[in-house]
Amino acid sequence: MPIYETLSDRLTVVLDIGAAYTKFGFSGEYAPRCIIRSEVRCKKTNQVRRIFDFKDEQDLYDLLVDFIHTLYFKYALFSPKDKPIVVVESLLSPTLFRETLAKVLFVHYEISMMLIVPSHLVSLSTLGAETALVLDVGYIEAVAIPVCFGLPVIHAWQALPLGAQAIHNNLRTLLSSENTGINQLPETVIEDIKVRCCFVTKQKRAEQFNLAKPDITFAPEVKYPIGGSDIITISGKVREKVYEILYDEDNDHLSLSTMILDAILKVDMHLRNQLAENILLIGGSVMAPGFKARLKDELHKQLKYERYKKLRIKTFKFHSPPCKENYAAWLGGGIYGATEVLGMKALTREKYFLENRLPDWPNMRDNRTL
Repeated sequence: MPIYETLSDRLTVVLDIGAAYTKFGFSGEYAPRCIIRSEVRCKKTNQVRRIFDFKDEQDLYDLLVDFIHTLYFKYALFSPKDKPIVVVESLLSPTLFRETLAKVLFVHYEISMMLIVPSHLVSLSTLGAETALVLDVGYIEAVAIPVCFGLPVIHAWQALPLGAQAIHNNLRTLLSSENTGINQLPETVIEDIKVRCCFVTKQKRAEQFNLAKPDITFAPEVKYPIGGSDIITISGKVREKVYEILYDEDNDHLSLSTMILDAILKVDMHLRNQLAENILLIGGSVMAPGFKARLKDELHKQLKYERYKKLRIKTFKFHSPPCKENYAAWLGGGIYGATEVLGMKALTREKYFLENRLPDWPNMRDNRTL
């Protein structure tokens, strides 16, 4: 008898499929049951493939079928049939992905109901707040969306390709300039080097890097073992400069700090200071040592420029969620799944087959006001 079979009648599954990692567990619990890579071994080629590296709709359907099967029957240990599920997703999630996921859950696994909640909004439920600016630094991109009085302000959203993928590419480039053969290292090794060896340096030291001062002293180098016998040297310069890609402005003068300020600029004037004093950072990349301190310094630096002086903001404050930032959105989804919202707002299987579609905020049919 499966270990959770006796509890399965009252369990609500909470699923957060990210571009790199998937969080899976049950509502009412303080942490996911598992955090695994969003990838699956293809039955035809026997190669490991990322869920989001799909070729077409049918390919995505096949990948999700195998992936969901692994989640339920390896980690949950009970059948998904006739059970509810809460799916945490970004407001910018592709329509093809969410529609295919719903088809897999309703048609293939016959779940009873599904509640889809936006990650930026539900993250605030972990704080008991209804107004804040949420910055999600994920694998592919960073997305900032203000949430005012419990409603995401969609027209103020900001997004840049400044996620873990950009950090990994920068790390690979820096390592290649000092070591040979680094380009052949797998993504998992690059990620491990980033987590174990690298950190976000202070703003003053970053300015010294740009000036190329010869007398600057970098952090100590680290010997990183590979394959049990080989060793590569991670210099202090690499360790400190990996995350600079997040704070250096591009050709359009955009960076993580400008994203936050541009999002604040697009909301009502009387809410700007409140948003600046209620910033919530989520996503695995924000857990890097020194991330928050550096971001705060960069925000104050940007306020000195003419385009942001009109904000008249003097203080920036960051919330500390009651969990690790990489699964804050999942925990928020778990809170929603444990309330009456599940029964009131969830899409049932009968309604799904009746309309054969998912409600979506860009669709005016689902946003009509009487």
